Amino acid sequence: MDATTFRTCAHTGLRVHLTAERLIKVHAVAGVLAILFGGIAAVLVVLTRWPAVHLLDPAMYYRALTFHGINMLIFWIIFFEVAILYFAAPIVLGSRVAWPRMGWVGFALMVAGSLMIDVAILRGGADVMFTSYVPLRAVSYFYLGWILYAVGALIGVLNFFATLVVAKAERTYEGSIPLVTFGALTAAIIAVVALAHGAIIYIPTWLWSLGVVQNLDAGMYRLVWWGLGHSSQQINVAAMVAVWYLLATLTVGAVPINEKVSRWAFVLYILFINLASAHHLLVDPQVSPAWKVWNTSYGMYLAVLASMIHGMTVPASVEVAQRRHGLGKGMFEWLTKAPWGNPGFAALFLSLVLFGFMGGITGVTFGAEQVNIISHNTLRIPGHFHSTVVAGTTLAFMGLTYFVVPLIWRRRIVAPKLATLQVYVFGIGIAIFAAGMTTAGSYAVPRRHWDVQFTNALFQPPVEAAAYVFLGIMGLGGLLAALGGALYVGITVLSVFFGRRIPDQPGQIELAAIPAAGKHTPISGTLVLVFVFLAAFVIYYFLNWKWLAAIWYVQ
Repeated sequence: MDATTFRTCAHTGLRVHLTAERLIKVHAVAGVLAILFGGIAAVLVVLTRWPAVHLLDPAMYYRALTFHGINMLIFWIIFFEVAILYFAAPIVLGSRVAWPRMGWVGFALMVAGSLMIDVAILRGGADVMFTSYVPLRAVSYFYLGWILYAVGALIGVLNFFATLVVAKAERTYEGSIPLVTFGALTAAIIAVVALAHGAIIYIPTWLWSLGVVQNLDAGMYRLVWWGLGHSSQQINVAAMVAVWYLLATLTVGAVPINEKVSRWAFVLYILFINLASAHHLLVDPQVSPAWKVWNTSYGMYLAVLASMIHGMTVPASVEVAQRRHGLGKGMFEWLTKAPWGNPGFAALFLSLVLFGFMGGITGVTFGAEQVNIISHNTLRIPGHFHSTVVAGTTLAFMGLTYFVVPLIWRRRIVAPKLATLQVYVFGIGIAIFAAGMTTAGSYAVPRRHWDVQFTNALFQPPVEAAAYVFLGIMGLGGLLAALGGALYVGITVLSVFFGRRIPDQPGQIELAAIPAAGKHTPISGTLVLVFVFLAAFVIYYFLNWKWLAAIWYVQ
């Protein structure tokens, strides 16, 4: 082995390509910076949406909202996901990076694009929000930044594919690729679809901003743009689930209870999950009723089936591992005596539960064509995607970070107990925030408007007094989540620069042992949790149809 190209991790035995290690580091650092910037803007947005504070004026509010949305939903998540790709192929498979120089070119394009976008927003040239719908127009380099970022991320994805080919050709692994790599492959395939949509729509929009193209059809823009805007969040779902399986292995030594079923669930994501983008277009006249029905019901439900499979197999694998470790008394000893003091495990289970019970249930409900009409332009939709992207994906990525720093930077986490507290503070905060936001939306609080009270407006929307209580709950939860986010950034940065150096010797990092296979192990606790979830799903779905019937009263 060439010591200048590879090193062997003494704790995991993984063959680490040094270029992959460096690319992981720079992409992860860029992601942490993005969550820092987006988090600052998040506090400003929360304190404005909270009527008791109402901090910013309209111009600054929409500027902060644009900055927050793009830095959190795009920059933080995709930078970190590309870092995961450089881990899941070259390091997990013990391979070299296929195109080292192109990896750095891709990263440089992503950084350049993100800086151009952020500068455009902060200078007041792009107060167009995350969706940037035409005919709203930003400065030309805002759209150019999107193009550069998309191309850079696409290079990272293609580098992942090429590395898989190299690993197969050089036989650095045997048999099928591990499930974690398969999940990353799923995310990469969805990413190609999402990033291609971004390039397709932002190139003509950039030319429009330069005056080369005179007109853009708003309906066409919305249709193509949501192939980026929503599909990019489906990259998150696939990557998040892959991280769930990884964290389950790292924390309790879990192995999938049926790997073939889990792989087929990832295939269902590839085939059907992007159909969920349609729920943003259900009130648009340019798409047919048949298109709307197919995309928001029969096809999309196959992606929902995939999520429900993962939602069962991940906790079931944890239960099996815990019972084989001797924690098999009763229905839930495996759960009550789980390593809740481990930030990785805490992040795994909080992410799983919050994503399923809050993000999953609301997503399927609001995606139904009829219910969508009473929910889409209210705060219920931001409440939903904060339950998925933040309570789900971001929390899982935070938990993974506490393993990445010791394994890749070879630095100890500076304050392990504080890291565990950070996970709980962030998870509880975002749960309160999303619940308050979703419930306030049920009282007709609008989704995008700067002033929910519509002060001095001729039209007064029917916002009930109870909504302001839940907006207050939303504000308090948002501040608590912001505290958790600040702790995450602080702990990560301090650990990378000042964490105690871990010598490259066996036994310096404790990883969970894989339990030996034995006789059939029950998953009765997981089954109870699954039926509780299904009951919550049925109740919430029924309530929404009841509310819809109350609005569409027919005598």
